Amino acid sequence: MSVVTAAADRSICSPLPVLGKDVTVPLVTGGEVAYAALDYAASAPALQRVWDDVAAYAPYYGSVHRGAGYLSQLSTDLFENSRKAVAEFLGCRADDQVIFTRSTTDSLNLLAAAVPSDCQVFVYETEHHASLLPWRDARVTYLNAPRTPAQAVETLERALADRDPYGPALVCVTGASNVTGELWPVKELAAAAHAHGARIVLDAAQLAPHHPVDIDELDVDWVAFSGHKLYAPFGSGVLAGRADWLQDAEPYLAGGGASRKVARRTDGGVDVEWHSTAARHEAGSPNVIGVYSIASACKALTEAGFDRLVAREQQLVTRVREGLAEVSQVKVLSLFGDDAPRVGVISFVVEGWNSSHFAAALSAEYGIGVRDGLFCAHPLVRTLLGSDPQDPGECGAPEAEPGERSLNAIRVSFGAGTPDEHIERFVRAVKELVSEGAQWKYRTEDGRCVPDRGTAQV
Repeated sequence: MSVVTAAADRSICSPLPVLGKDVTVPLVTGGEVAYAALDYAASAPALQRVWDDVAAYAPYYGSVHRGAGYLSQLSTDLFENSRKAVAEFLGCRADDQVIFTRSTTDSLNLLAAAVPSDCQVFVYETEHHASLLPWRDARVTYLNAPRTPAQAVETLERALADRDPYGPALVCVTGASNVTGELWPVKELAAAAHAHGARIVLDAAQLAPHHPVDIDELDVDWVAFSGHKLYAPFGSGVLAGRADWLQDAEPYLAGGGASRKVARRTDGGVDVEWHSTAARHEAGSPNVIGVYSIASACKALTEAGFDRLVAREQQLVTRVREGLAEVSQVKVLSLFGDDAPRVGVISFVVEGWNSSHFAAALSAEYGIGVRDGLFCAHPLVRTLLGSDPQDPGECGAPEAEPGERSLNAIRVSFGAGTPDEHIERFVRAVKELVSEGAQWKYRTEDGRCVPDRGTAQV
């Protein structure tokens, strides 16, 4: 079966041009091959359109907001127009704020610093650590992993019903799992949260690059995502949503830009009046190029037609899942079951293989880049592997030697820039490795499984 036939369907688009699509990498067995980047869930390659837009702007780079010169004014307009483009991309409401950050992790830590001191936070154990860990100054209730979307809603409703009804509450939930790719019932969870007087923040790091996100339609209070997963370069992110908690909180960073007025007092101290706009939490010289790259990516995805991108990605998901299903030694990890809708993120384990060994062989012998480990979602992966969620673990490969069982998994992820050939090569490589074994010997070095360059082929 080949997904190439999808080109005949006019509702399906071609892969979007991305940087690195022509990069070749050496194989340990000899020769070179075009690199198959199948680690989008960690960092998606930048769209060529985004890179071209940034390159066109670069000669006009200037300081933002506080410069009188032409380039400074041009850069300020570009920065603020980028804010408007992101707001439109997310379907923001008229009174929502769009705050630019460094990443999803930074966005959620910013919100965590802004929640009222008596706030109770509800978060599932299935979350990425960026959503699981920031709430250190709040009362946190960790919810067990649900096994159906309906159970997710029921679990939240029960927890909210038992909470103190007089204090503020916040629910944090992912839109699409960074481990299984499964879509969560965000709209239903938002309705449950609001019915019990709670607010909800959506971690859209894995959802926004693969599926339209509309704050107003989903009725969530905040959305957070990263540029480097949305086909933009590293170092930029977004927190968008309600302004009140953010306006009432102390600035996330104190400094220039966040302050509207600073004056010395007669007693020698300093009085500060902070901005009430998004600038309150954007102190310092902003990452103008990063912000512009996010806006460019938002426009590119919209102009390409998100429905067409989603349709093509679903064909790739089907091809990967059907290919893996043909290998009895492969177990795909899932919370909600085989029929659950998902984005292009799939994790699995292979019977008889150390996951790091398998991922290393995919890279060294086939030029395929995937990820192995616990994916910064340790409790979830432990649960899916049937081990104790409290077991210790690390993001990355374990110390287990090649061939030994490991308590981690392999993740393949893809998106708008993935060619059909990369998917076909991946499926073929999995089948060959399982049926024929690796062609090379491997060893563990600094916690990573690597080809043993000092030995001959197996």
